[in-house]
Amino acid sequence: MAEQFTTYNWVSRVNHWVVALLIIGLLASGLALDLFLEGAQAAPVRNVHKAVGLAALVLGTWRVVWRLTQGFVAPLHHDWQAKAAHLAHVILLVGIVVMPVSGVMMSYFGGHSIVFFGLFTVSGGPKISALNDIAGTVHAGMGKVMIATVLLHVLGAIKHHVIDKDDTLKRMVWRA
Repeated sequence: MAEQFTTYNWVSRVNHWVVALLIIGLLASGLALDLFLEGAQAAPVRNVHKAVGLAALVLGTWRVVWRLTQGFVAPLHHDWQAKAAHLAHVILLVGIVVMPVSGVMMSYFGGHSIVFFGLFTVSGGPKISALNDIAGTVHAGMGKVMIATVLLHVLGAIKHHVIDKDDTLKRMVWRA
């Protein structure tokens, strides 16, 4: 892993914001599918959710590999907040990969294809209920963990910017 540094480079920033938008969109559409949409209403949302999930799998895996090879910025604080932030970052990095992988597994073991915006299709596999159920449990559970962690991550960034008035948020925006 690379040496710690004080701000993120442009690749890290682009990775962060692109994957963040994908993940937030996927979490929102996943909640909509679970709570509000059924049948014919759910189908187009589910299809877009799956296609965006494939994009998130590729870009998210790239983000995780990049972060692990580049390292993390040095914390501005050396207290419980730094430990909590590091734990949140680890959870987010794990979730960025686990969520789309478990989603693809749900489709595959449910016998459902994933159409990537009409460009190509990932064929569904044999219906294996036990594996579909495991993937669904992981997907739903990690979804809840991700929602909570994303909320804490955003609230922490806002707290550092508005209340503490430190450079935590500035290190991940376009101009630091």
